[in-house]
Amino acid sequence: MYGALYLEDGTVYEGKGFGFKGTSCGELVFNTSMTGYQEILTDPSYAGQVITMTYPLIGNYGINKTYDEAKKSYAKGMIIKSLCDNPSNFMSEKSLDETMKELEIVGIYGVDTRSITKKIRNNGTMKCVITTEKLNAEEVLEYFSNWRSEDEWMKEVGVKDVCKIDGIGPRVALIDFGAKSNILRNLMKRNCEIIVFPYNASYELIMSVKPDGILLSNGPGNPKCAVEAIEMVRKIMDKIPVFGICLGHQILALAAGGETYKMKFGHRGGNHGVIDLNLNKSFITSQNHGYAVHRESLKATGMIEIFKNLNDDTVEGIEHEYLPVFSVQFHPEGAPGPEDTSYLFDKFIDLIKRGDNK
Repeated sequence: MYGALYLEDGTVYEGKGFGFKGTSCGELVFNTSMTGYQEILTDPSYAGQVITMTYPLIGNYGINKTYDEAKKSYAKGMIIKSLCDNPSNFMSEKSLDETMKELEIVGIYGVDTRSITKKIRNNGTMKCVITTEKLNAEEVLEYFSNWRSEDEWMKEVGVKDVCKIDGIGPRVALIDFGAKSNILRNLMKRNCEIIVFPYNASYELIMSVKPDGILLSNGPGNPKCAVEAIEMVRKIMDKIPVFGICLGHQILALAAGGETYKMKFGHRGGNHGVIDLNLNKSFITSQNHGYAVHRESLKATGMIEIFKNLNDDTVEGIEHEYLPVFSVQFHPEGAPGPEDTSYLFDKFIDLIKRGDNK
């Protein structure tokens, strides 16, 4: 099957198609993970994006639904160098190709993913059209002109109504901007009672259930578009413990008076080094974000930097100087990638148990 990738700068890559037959337009990004393609495809944070995998062989261990991070995918496409359609894994239930057909995700392979990655690194993320159809120039331009900005995807990928997961431990209000299942699993592992709220839940609604703590989830889009959540966090952060992950980290920074910015090409992969400035210890983390927090903007907000990226020195975590409030830019729940920083969930639970004393 034919496959092609059209970039907004006029570059065209032709290869072979797999997965869903059709055409999609999205933001072109790259991910450096060697494994975890299933978790990546089902991570709601990839909403509206076409993902280039830098590792050359993808699909070799198949798919098992146990490892889905959401019930559906919001990604717009996947680009790989070499497709393995004969997976070798006793847990495999189906191939990547079959799964992408079911998820209605367009894929192409047999293209120079190294060249695509270098282009993103040099020029930044850009719009692209991924297709298994033969398109003329006018049709490609029409897809580009109808491209939808990813700024407000968080409004679509999370829950629409409040829902509850029973537990015998602390009651945690999870604000769902596109939460990965492994965040829920980590809270359930710690016996939490979890009440999941939509992205725009009000302060009054959340406080009506008397939560012991608030977890701001990961998700797609521009954090500044989470206007309702930013206002809610401003009201709640001096009342009960708050823990932010990825997009939740950026929202917390904005609520405290900080600033965020869009990065050139972001961090996406399972091999990003960070240092815990409190422990003076380094960790390899899983990351997926295109925005970051301005370090200088944190001055006079009461927020202190507690994690730093070892590759580009960007802010990877913050905490308040006296309130029980903290957040990280990376994913302590992994999936895919290392879970060495899962101790941060324990830190959150400890803050809840200790009340208002950090």
